[in-house]
Amino acid sequence: MNAEFSPRAAEIATHARFFLAAGGYNSFSYADISDRVHISKASIHHHFPSKAELVRAVVAQYREEAREGMDVLDRQLADPLEELNAYADYWSTCIRDGTSSFCICAMLAVELPTIPDEVADEVRGHFQDLTTWLASILKRGMAKGQFHLRGSPAIEAKAFMATVHGAMLAARAFVDPKTFRAIVQPAIRRLTLTT
Repeated sequence: MNAEFSPRAAEIATHARFFLAAGGYNSFSYADISDRVHISKASIHHHFPSKAELVRAVVAQYREEAREGMDVLDRQLADPLEELNAYADYWSTCIRDGTSSFCICAMLAVELPTIPDEVADEVRGHFQDLTTWLASILKRGMAKGQFHLRGSPAIEAKAFMATVHGAMLAARAFVDPKTFRAIVQPAIRRLTLTT
């Protein structure tokens, strides 16, 4: 996980991340983490004095990993359409394999009115990072004639991001990983169609 985390703190953060993906900020307590990690709640407080600090650290690490993943796609794939498909395929594989069925920032966005400010700031930061990256892909794809956008790249990026997160939700609701791909692939095709 994060290089600044001790091995025990990394273990705590890993379990917190699981709980966040499963049910959001209010889905777990330090008692739940204690049961999983087999340490006392006081020991958890030693590593993360508050739940807000724990979740902020987990989301900050999640953002770092996401930015690294976006950078890898930018470096490895020179084709914007391939990048967009690779992003969708990443989530499709995670959902199908059960490795990560939901973006923790999408889950936390639902709770923005009630979560601590420091967590909310990280969540908003992730959405801004993702929007900026998707918009840059769409701009490059427009320049190559691959994408034909009806709105600005920023608006289309937000719409695509909302489609991806909605598809995660639908896959979870229908207990069918194939639902994700069935929703996202037509959204990508629409971006390539001329009007």
